[in-house]
Amino acid sequence: MSQPAYRAILLFGAPGVGKGTQGQRIGQLPFYRHVSTGDLFRSLDRNSPLGKEVRSYSERGVLVPDELTIRIFGEAIKGLVDSGQFDPARDTLLLDGIPRNVNQAQSLDGQVRVVRIIYLESSNEQVMIDRMKRRAELQGRKDDADEGVIRRRFEVYRRETRPVLDYYPRDLIVEIDALGTQDEVAAAIKKELMRQ
Repeated sequence: MSQPAYRAILLFGAPGVGKGTQGQRIGQLPFYRHVSTGDLFRSLDRNSPLGKEVRSYSERGVLVPDELTIRIFGEAIKGLVDSGQFDPARDTLLLDGIPRNVNQAQSLDGQVRVVRIIYLESSNEQVMIDRMKRRAELQGRKDDADEGVIRRRFEVYRRETRPVLDYYPRDLIVEIDALGTQDEVAAAIKKELMRQ
């Protein structure tokens, strides 16, 4: 018998809009489990073959290949289930950074059942770039320190990730202004989640 699809909410938006910050906050609520592919990638042993391979992509501002991303994601979810940190019968995944393109969305169709997409929208790219550079200083994230790499990530987002929104039914998507304070954005997301 095959595993039923995991219930999931996508945290979606351009680099720097606060998907990780909001995912961590909402992930503290009962019955939600935040899973960030960026965190999964950064948690790999930097000196392992897999860690070096993933780093070779992120440091250039390009996406990790789909097959590798899906495999790392699948192993991480299985680990959460096996360790009791995620109960598929009760909990909802908050996915941050996956799917990154339409191919990944199609690959995940049998594994996750998307029930809502929280689209953190920003009309000001420069604010996002400044946020990412600040984050790089605070968290020591080399991939966010170089403005050229950051701008390449925005190009990749527009070309490869933004079309994911068109893959899902429009009625699943809720737009939230990402330029508010962290508290304002979190309150707007929580209000949306209570409507489920």
